[in-house]
Amino acid sequence: MPQPGSATVRSRVRIPLTFPDGYRAEAETFTFHGLADGAEHLALALGTVPEGGTPLVRLHSECLTGDVFGSDRCDCGPQLRESVERISEAGGYLLYLRQEGRGIGLYNKLDAYALQDSGLDTYDANTALGLPEDGRDYTAAAQMLAALGTTGIDLLSNNPDKAAQLAELGIVVRHRVPTGVHLSASNVRYLRAKVERTGHSIELSRLVG
Repeated sequence: MPQPGSATVRSRVRIPLTFPDGYRAEAETFTFHGLADGAEHLALALGTVPEGGTPLVRLHSECLTGDVFGSDRCDCGPQLRESVERISEAGGYLLYLRQEGRGIGLYNKLDAYALQDSGLDTYDANTALGLPEDGRDYTAAAQMLAALGTTGIDLLSNNPDKAAQLAELGIVVRHRVPTGVHLSASNVRYLRAKVERTGHSIELSRLVG
């Protein structure tokens, strides 16, 4: 994979965050010039990285249904909440990437949900629509990290593809740190598919029901 061109920090602003359960955090939010895909991705700096330490980084793909509306069909909202707290404690960045539906967009994601209701899993539903199982490209994420002066990270993710793509793009992933298992009656098939189809590091023994 070719190395991405450079991006630069466009602006930075502090935003206080409050989650529905009352958890609060302070984020310094960065915008960028020159991102490869032209999308309006954000980087949220949380906590303080100890001297000589490695930042904890989460690449979080935008999920309107989960992040905003609290949908139980995925684990995105709980992962976002968990990530902000863990990164605030360790010091690092949450990259909020505009990649709704693993890169297929909101309307297509909802169309895929309808196919899942008829029995397809989350990946087969995408391909039935003529779309990729996972259309995400993390070139912009690597550019953002480089613009922030970060070339080595601990990656907060269950997804091995994120680590592999970042490594190919010149970001050293020292450790991949799994998130918790955010299980509900509505997302168990979705989580099981992520383990069985794309090797996510989620304990299958927890996926009951």
